[in-house]
Amino acid sequence: MPPLADHFVNRAGWLRAAVLGANDGIISTASLIVGVAAAGATRGEILTAAVAGWAAGAMAMAAGEYVSVSSQADSEAADLERERHSLEETPDVETRELTLIYQRRGLAPALARKVAQELMAKDALSAHARDELGISESRSANPILAAFASAISFSAGAAMPTLVAFLAPRAAAVGAVSLAALALLAALGALGAWMGGATIVKPTLRVAILGALAMAVTAGIGALVGKAV
Repeated sequence: MPPLADHFVNRAGWLRAAVLGANDGIISTASLIVGVAAAGATRGEILTAAVAGWAAGAMAMAAGEYVSVSSQADSEAADLERERHSLEETPDVETRELTLIYQRRGLAPALARKVAQELMAKDALSAHARDELGISESRSANPILAAFASAISFSAGAAMPTLVAFLAPRAAAVGAVSLAALALLAALGALGAWMGGATIVKPTLRVAILGALAMAVTAGIGALVGKAV
């Protein structure tokens, strides 16, 4: 039997965490730099804020992704345990449930029952997990892998605006970081779309526009706070 094709959906678990981490790293760090610079901070203060935000954001992303994916895994495990118990106690009821699922998908009643019986004879829990509960191994993310992907991608995203802030003259920091961040966000949106097998234009524009809005709001708040204090 030839190997099954590797579909883009199989990348969803790690791709989502990586894209989210990089996107957050670029937007949050660039916004922080722009906001602090707009408040009239010195070059040293801007870089200190950028590095602190970078470290805090990477740790927060890793912890948040680990907790999120672990919570989902715990919920799925509890559902599987309940399903395992039902298969042991009422196998006939579970067979009828699976039969009805296949009937609703278009199979004739007799064929639906035969398919349900054959799948349950091979691996009843897997059949019910996939078709009744919607739990699939290809779509389940690993908590540790998701946490590392988020932290590393956030750091990669945060490093770029930080580097621009370090290299750019103080007077040009806001403009240089903003333009660099927008270019990076557009590239990230295109890359994520390409790796996910989607069209490129819409995701690219969406990420760039939202990033520009975030930086504009942060810059405005930073300027107001800088004048107030």
